[in-house]
Amino acid sequence: MLADERERMVEWQLRRRGIEDERVLAAMARVPRELFLPPELQEAAYADAALPIGDGQTISQPYMAALICEQLALHGGERVLDVGTGSGYQAAVLAELADEVHTIERIPELAERARASLAAAGYGERVQLHVGDGTLGVPESAPFAAIAVAAAALEAPPALYDQLEPRGRLVVPVGGPDGQWLEVVVRTPEGPAILRTVPCRFVPLVAGR
Repeated sequence: MLADERERMVEWQLRRRGIEDERVLAAMARVPRELFLPPELQEAAYADAALPIGDGQTISQPYMAALICEQLALHGGERVLDVGTGSGYQAAVLAELADEVHTIERIPELAERARASLAAAGYGERVQLHVGDGTLGVPESAPFAAIAVAAAALEAPPALYDQLEPRGRLVVPVGGPDGQWLEVVVRTPEGPAILRTVPCRFVPLVAGR
């Protein structure tokens, strides 16, 4: 059963690879990843891989989704932004970890599919979905305690950094086709404090609608 596969995914792909935040592990155990995939791929929902969701986009590998959430260091009362809704899966996991979740998707058709998936999984009322240019964020709902980006940029988008609360965290894949790193950018009084964590591979972050 897929629920059993989800439990194995949490143990073998996450906990044994170094994901230590128990809130993140519990969130990943609760969110039904299969509901965020096309029907023909649902049996592969807990594979250790990114999977295609249409429109040239993917649902992130479970480990990478968990790592991004862990690096955001959420405690439960925050307002967060998920840039690049894609399937809606990351937004659902964030809804288990934060008080208020906004997510923004550039492709309207993908956004509508994500909206349906979020509703089917029970997150329709817990995630506010916006359609627009994710590189610009959602300034009308800022500031955010944390911002997660699910696509790679050559540098952290300045508009997203500007929408962080003091000490807020932006987690974003940075780099190009030859290599990417997951960066954690913390807003400090002295300016951005940047930590590189692990190599990664994401689709490019595209500006515009």
